Amino acid sequence: MSKDQPPRHVAIIMDGNGRWAKRRGLPRAMGHKRGVEAVRTLVRSLKGSGIECVTLYAFSSENWKRPEDEVSDLMNLMRNFIRTDLEEFVANGVKLKIVGDWRALDPDIVVMLEDALERTANGTHTVAVALNYGSQQEIAAAARAAAEQGEITPQAIERNLFTADLPPVDLLIRTSGEVRLSNFLLWQMAYAEMMFVDTLWPDFTPQHLQEAIGDFAKRERRYGGR
Repeated sequence: MSKDQPPRHVAIIMDGNGRWAKRRGLPRAMGHKRGVEAVRTLVRSLKGSGIECVTLYAFSSENWKRPEDEVSDLMNLMRNFIRTDLEEFVANGVKLKIVGDWRALDPDIVVMLEDALERTANGTHTVAVALNYGSQQEIAAAARAAAEQGEITPQAIERNLFTADLPPVDLLIRTSGEVRLSNFLLWQMAYAEMMFVDTLWPDFTPQHLQEAIGDFAKRERRYGGR
């Protein structure tokens, strides 16, 4: 990849909604709502950017441990986002992809996602959303599938990952200042560049993304070579 080209695939751990709300004396639900608005703004900025795919960590398999009312708020935000933004996705050529065990979500959400996947199937750039996702579980399932198919090799495992049809992750961004991967795309980020920024997710803008891409362009990627 030449240094004047953007990363093909950017993965984002959208962290900091709760802290954003707490600093303002607001309920956590308001932080999540503002986080959805940040997603909306970011997705709109992708058209013409040269980025082929963005993968957003929306709800992990561990997030079920959160209080029931918070999980309910997150699911309702997901419902509302699909209802309000699907037409815009279609109009802007966004192809939606879901990674994770999303069929275990509430039946009405599953139906909404199936419809959204079908209606956006011809999009030219991909927004992948990780829902009920855990990378260790994904790798274990992919290894089992590879064994059943007769070979356990890196290539065979990759063919059985949720992201098999996506480009390798070039750049990971995690917001809020936390420095960990939180069981997100562990296999896929073997050679990704990683950036951990202090900005809380609701305050993350397309300008922050452009700054990260500018930093990415300065890095020398050797993939284990010299």
